Amino acid sequence: MPNAIITLFFALITLIVGAFFGYALCKDAYEKKLSQAKKTAEDIISDAKKSAKSLKKETLLEAKDEAHKYREKMESELNDRRNDVKKQENRNLERQDILDRKDQSLEKREENIEKNENNISAKEKQLDEKDKQLTNTLDEQKAELIRVSNLTRDQARKIILDDLNKELTHERATMINESGEQARQYADKEAKSLIVAAIQRSAADTVAETTVTTVTLPNEDMKGRIIGREGRNIRTIESLTGVDLIIDDTPEAVALSAFDPIRREIARMALEKLIEDGRIHPARIEEMVDKARKDMDDHIREIGEQTIYGLGISSVNPDLIKIIGRMQYRTSYGQNVLSHSIEVAKLSAVMAGELGEDVTLAKRAGLLHDIGKAIDREVDGSHVEIGVDIATKYKEPEVVVNTIASHHGDVEPTSLIATIVAAADAISAARPGARSESMENYIHRLEKLEEIANKHEGVDHCYAIQAGHEIRIMVKPEEISDDQAAILSRDVKNEIEENLEYPGHIKVTVVREVRKVELAK
Repeated sequence: MPNAIITLFFALITLIVGAFFGYALCKDAYEKKLSQAKKTAEDIISDAKKSAKSLKKETLLEAKDEAHKYREKMESELNDRRNDVKKQENRNLERQDILDRKDQSLEKREENIEKNENNISAKEKQLDEKDKQLTNTLDEQKAELIRVSNLTRDQARKIILDDLNKELTHERATMINESGEQARQYADKEAKSLIVAAIQRSAADTVAETTVTTVTLPNEDMKGRIIGREGRNIRTIESLTGVDLIIDDTPEAVALSAFDPIRREIARMALEKLIEDGRIHPARIEEMVDKARKDMDDHIREIGEQTIYGLGISSVNPDLIKIIGRMQYRTSYGQNVLSHSIEVAKLSAVMAGELGEDVTLAKRAGLLHDIGKAIDREVDGSHVEIGVDIATKYKEPEVVVNTIASHHGDVEPTSLIATIVAAADAISAARPGARSESMENYIHRLEKLEEIANKHEGVDHCYAIQAGHEIRIMVKPEEISDDQAAILSRDVKNEIEENLEYPGHIKVTVVREVRKVELAK
């Protein structure tokens, strides 16, 4: 028992000593950790103070920079405003100076106006007095002239009227020249671009008027087969087609002669088919001629349809289309009538479009204006009358009918389209190379030109030159003055327009030349 107590006592003491040493060790470790923590905290606080000082310096620098920039910006804006104010002040000063000068100028003008009014009033009084004096003087001079010259009132009146007539003649010539020049300038300005554009955008080929067609033969033996036994084949062809066959010494060729181009074309087609077939006898000839006629009808209709389609015209009577196709085989002064009509249609369309008119109706009227020429060799009457009858028969618009009737000036045009087509017809016919004339018509026109000029008083002699496109008139200078020469040229021009039909323009030139010759001895 006592041993147990001793053991327990020693164990307790050991425990207390261990606890004491353990406490001492823990305290020492705690103090070390506390010391280290304090040191770490002091380092952190020191670093924080250093960072705070650095951040404070940077913030201050940025704030100073922003304040400096803001100050510069405000100073710049303030300078701009000062400059604007200064400019406005300068402008106001300039305006004030201008207003002051205007006031001074107005004051001077008012003073001048007052002076001028006073001067005008004084001059009016002087003029009234002079007018009275002149009236009295003129009356006295008239009385004195009558007394001195022993002229009656009627004789003096005649002298005055003659002098006045001379003055009026001069003024009339001047007015003619001025009005003619103004008219030419206006026409050039208003119509040149329209007509030139229309001509440039439309053109047609020129063909020579001919009455002979040549058919090429494969060999010379074919001529005998065409003639046939005792000439029966050639007589059959001529009787069926109405065409003369000319078989001469021309190698490997036969000429077909006829004034009707359709009959001539039918004969050509039939003869070429006979040559190709090789069987040439009266029955075969009759068969080929009939076939050629049918082919020709189809070909004519096809030409008319192509023309209508090409121009974009619709609602045309089928029979009228065939008549249009017949114009392909009709010429006028060497110009193909269908080509001429197509050209007139295109020119009319261009001009109608520029003037705001119905383009389609203008093309229709331009195409049909010479439709009478397609059958004028088969029907009595002029091509204008025939064309009007055709257009009326096939119920063409009234504008088209009037265009056909008026395009040569036979009746008055009732629409602007009729006038446009007449102008387009003249352009197409008058352009260089479009038409040719027979020698007889050409000579007759030249003679008529000279006759018109020679019948005027004071004309010495005249010449038609430039193929009839100019008439040059030489006048007697002692009978015709310069002013009368201007009137003479206008009178001759008017007579030519009234009495002659001609393609293009005719220039009238009046030459008045005075020569004085002295002989030194």
